[in-house]
Amino acid sequence: MRDPVADDQRDEEKPLDPASLEIQQKLRRLLLRSSLVMGVGFLAVIAVIVYKVASGKSNDGFEHIAATVALEKNEKILDIEVMNGKLAVLVDQNGAQSLVYIDPVTGKKLGKTVFLAR
Repeated sequence: MRDPVADDQRDEEKPLDPASLEIQQKLRRLLLRSSLVMGVGFLAVIAVIVYKVASGKSNDGFEHIAATVALEKNEKILDIEVMNGKLAVLVDQNGAQSLVYIDPVTGKKLGKTVFLAR
């Protein structure tokens, strides 16, 4: 059950003195200003994300990739991996596997590692 004495006390709130009202107004203004700053910051972040997505520019760098890479005769590519900005191509030539290291910009062979069975 409800306490009738406590209900009467809630209904009869005393009016605030002028100093308390002034502090209450200051707090409301502070809350409004901080909310506006947070909202502007949030909108700025959203605007940057939309700009980056809509700009259409990509940093892929695909315009700097070699159009052709020459391999030796009878070499079949089994796998390609990117290591430190270079291509490591696993090739099979007549049953012997080897790794060929290629510069993706120029298409030149940088080296070759042949695997031998012992």
